[in-house]
Amino acid sequence: MGQWKKKGIVWAMAGMLAAVSLAGCGSKVNQDEIVATVGGEEIPYGVANFYARMSQAQYEEFYKSMMGMSGGEIWSQEIEEGKTQEESVKEQIMEDLENLYLLRQHAEDYEIELTEEEHKAIEEAVAKFDEDNALEEKETVSGYKKYVEEYLELATIRQKMDAPMKEGVDEEVSDEEAAQKSMKYVYFRYTKTKDDGTTEDMTDEEKEELKKTAKAFAKDLQDSEEKDIDTAAADAGVEVQTAAFDAESTSPDAKLVEAADKLEEGEVTDVVESDYGLYVGKVTSLLDREATDAEKETIVNNRKQEQYDSIMEKWREETEIFVNDTVWKKVKFQDQGVSILESEAEYDGAGAGAAEE
Repeated sequence: MGQWKKKGIVWAMAGMLAAVSLAGCGSKVNQDEIVATVGGEEIPYGVANFYARMSQAQYEEFYKSMMGMSGGEIWSQEIEEGKTQEESVKEQIMEDLENLYLLRQHAEDYEIELTEEEHKAIEEAVAKFDEDNALEEKETVSGYKKYVEEYLELATIRQKMDAPMKEGVDEEVSDEEAAQKSMKYVYFRYTKTKDDGTTEDMTDEEKEELKKTAKAFAKDLQDSEEKDIDTAAADAGVEVQTAAFDAESTSPDAKLVEAADKLEEGEVTDVVESDYGLYVGKVTSLLDREATDAEKETIVNNRKQEQYDSIMEKWREETEIFVNDTVWKKVKFQDQGVSILESEAEYDGAGAGAAEE
């Protein structure tokens, strides 16, 4: 998905919502129909559809750029028995939307409110979006001022709620808890390069020859005094790669990690076979300082996210939430593609109150 400048959610959304391009035929609906209620607060179709269409555009851009898939191909895929990609994504979108309203309903708990500057930024973003889009696009994506403004207010509050909801977790993490080892390894692939530059799988006979090569590489390295994997790899014409790991790691390969985790610093694994090739690794450190410190940050961030998720779950359990499926089913991705054309205009200034990255 596209990378947005982090000048606060208002500016990020404003930069993305410059113009909408449609594919397919939209149908007129009552934009004020109630699609859901959260604690008695009504969510109009217009807000839900607008959020859904912006999300749809990002999904379609991602799948198109990464996999070359069209919107129709994406949304009709069955990702689990009886459920299409469209149905799955719409479930997540509705839950996210419900959470947006819950966050606003609890904003006072954290003394969160929108500033005058934020309100002004939202008004400017909405005005720009309104100016850039024709009536047909506004109708299809519910891009009318009151719905866009409502969503931007909700999204801005969500951003401001994030930090205070994650405050107070234990940020102390010991080296033992976060310990990361490191290794250097080489990978002998079960593929070969043809004369035209393309690759193809090796035959079974060629794989057996490669195994002999890899075993000889591992034995020579194990038997050497210096165990210099860099020099050995250069002589063998293979690339040396590095990885930090612990006992739970699965990358670059779970079996390689399991073998390396049993070794002392400086020791070399036997040949480890995977479905696509052969690994030989050398443990270079039993406590990689940089990787361990990074893991500490990850652990703390996970604790914060767990606290945030726990609060959200508590609010959801305490709140009556109802979705009108008849209305929500009117939002159909497969028949209506959406693209976002990013504006060249710069949205900067005092808005959103968020520090730049």
